[in-house]
Amino acid sequence: MEDQARTPQSSARASPSSSSSSSSNLQLNLPPSMSRAAHSLETLTPSRQIGRMININHHLSPSRAIYSDRFIPSRSGSNFALFDIYPVSNSASDGREDTSTAYATLLRTALFGPDSGVVPPATPEKRSSPMCLPNHNIFRYKTETRRSMHSLSPFGFDDAARGLSPSPVKTPRKVPRSPYKVLDAPALQDDFYLNLVDWSSHNVLAVGLGNCVYLWNACSSKVTKLCDLGIDDSVCSVGWAQRGTHLAVGTSNGKVQIWDASRCKRVRTMEGHRLRVGALAWSSSLLSSGSRDKSILQRDIRAQDDFTSKLSGHKSEVCGLKWSYDNRELASGGNDNRLFVWNQHSTQPVLKFYEHTAAVKAIAWSPHLHGLLASGGGTADRCIRFWNTTTNTHLSCMDTGSQVCNLAWSKNVNELVSTHGFSQNQIIVWRYPTMSKLATLTGHTFRVLYLAISPDGQTIVTGAGDETLRFWNVFPSPKSQNTDSEIGASFLGRTTIR
Repeated sequence: MEDQARTPQSSARASPSSSSSSSSNLQLNLPPSMSRAAHSLETLTPSRQIGRMININHHLSPSRAIYSDRFIPSRSGSNFALFDIYPVSNSASDGREDTSTAYATLLRTALFGPDSGVVPPATPEKRSSPMCLPNHNIFRYKTETRRSMHSLSPFGFDDAARGLSPSPVKTPRKVPRSPYKVLDAPALQDDFYLNLVDWSSHNVLAVGLGNCVYLWNACSSKVTKLCDLGIDDSVCSVGWAQRGTHLAVGTSNGKVQIWDASRCKRVRTMEGHRLRVGALAWSSSLLSSGSRDKSILQRDIRAQDDFTSKLSGHKSEVCGLKWSYDNRELASGGNDNRLFVWNQHSTQPVLKFYEHTAAVKAIAWSPHLHGLLASGGGTADRCIRFWNTTTNTHLSCMDTGSQVCNLAWSKNVNELVSTHGFSQNQIIVWRYPTMSKLATLTGHTFRVLYLAISPDGQTIVTGAGDETLRFWNVFPSPKSQNTDSEIGASFLGRTTIR
């Protein structure tokens, strides 16, 4: 009766022998590898209880199941060496802990929890060479789980670290490096100052070959011979009206012919130039023609006169002409290395740019920003320059390394394409305004002198003195509508245009 009524204080004053005998009577179920003496029962004072509670390295009973309301990942396979964070024991020499060691312990516990396991510190050699570590997955669960698409980043973050998840990485658009179609174009001239290819709003391609003009229907691949100028004349330029089926043809004799392509019938012939007409540009019913005689003639096809006004200013052949999208400004480039801008009523240029050091044939207006003009120089220049015609300022310059033959701006995205001659004969797709290269396309063996863009804005056709026309898919479809190009895989192959 006295033993059963013994208080805890009296039990604490028991002799070691009695304490040992009572411990052996409890018959602890211990594995053979574990010493009974090391696991003998002892009465804990309040201070020792608190010490055990704050000890993060104490071992829980293996038979006791631990449940929690959230999933805590195992960090035993994590490499803390990459962050200079190393688990350390609570014991310190001489009863003191180094400040950095204590801070590392607290930071490890706060980041990874008390069950992060014990990882031995890396040696200085291993610390300086992270690639030598056995496991490089830093913030990952030990067992792989399904991850969301937004977590697939090059940094390897998990869904668990939601506060650290970066925005998804946007993959760059891929531009096919090969043409999807090649047409043979015999007698396609290798002349920098001519403009022999144009693509209509009705998806018909016009090509000047020698003294003839041929039409290639992109929907049916049908080839039609539009006209033959005869042995004493040749085609120097072609240009489709913005709407309708009228095609202007500039000739080596200085004349401009207007053809109705739907009926294969010539509507009229207009004179006024003394030498070949190598550049044409439409603005509604107004047609501008540039000639080797250094002049630009403005023609209204509704009027009886051959031309309504004459624009003078260039000192050499006019080889580039483009109207702005609002039909208010006309840009012209010449073999005198000059770029001029004209308005609807002027007979003298309102803007003059002299920065190019070679002939200016490549001209393109931006469909996205009013007054933004791009121009390209020839072999001695090799630069694409950008201008703001509203403020009369030179915006930027990009040295392409090759003769710039043509420029065309995408109407679907803020990108443009350039074609080049000496010495690489390449085609480059640029992103504006960074002017980063999206793609460099090769295949032509001569200067890529001719360029036209499809009516849907996705496809370009390029022509060269190697007597081939190559079709490339370089721009995406319009975002506002899901338009599929009518020319595509069904027309793969190589045929001839005449």
